[in-house]
Amino acid sequence: MKLRRVLVVDDSATIRQEVASALEAEGFTVLEAADGIEALSVLSANEVGLVLLDVNMPRLGGLEMLERLKSQPAFATLPVLMLTAEAQESQIERARRLGAKGWMIKPIARQQLVDVAKKLCPGA
Repeated sequence: MKLRRVLVVDDSATIRQEVASALEAEGFTVLEAADGIEALSVLSANEVGLVLLDVNMPRLGGLEMLERLKSQPAFATLPVLMLTAEAQESQIERARRLGAKGWMIKPIARQQLVDVAKKLCPGA
């Protein structure tokens, strides 16, 4: 089964809209969440092939959400790509240790985002 469904988790509605626009133009279905708490709820109700995850968000930040996600067997192999304005080596290393597939610094070029999503999303 091709699973071209991506969850975009970012507290900025503008960023979510920009990412969704780029991915939907390439045939992806995009779900959105404004923070880690909302994202975990969306994931419990929907099957997705890729999570694009911001680091700094209210309630539950990206690294904390990644840690929770990867501790659950159902999501252990789900590809997660960090999208953030942060470039701190310690955060990048923590994300890698937790299982993130990559780290992209915002603003992100549309084509680069699409290429990475196609690479990471099963069946894309």
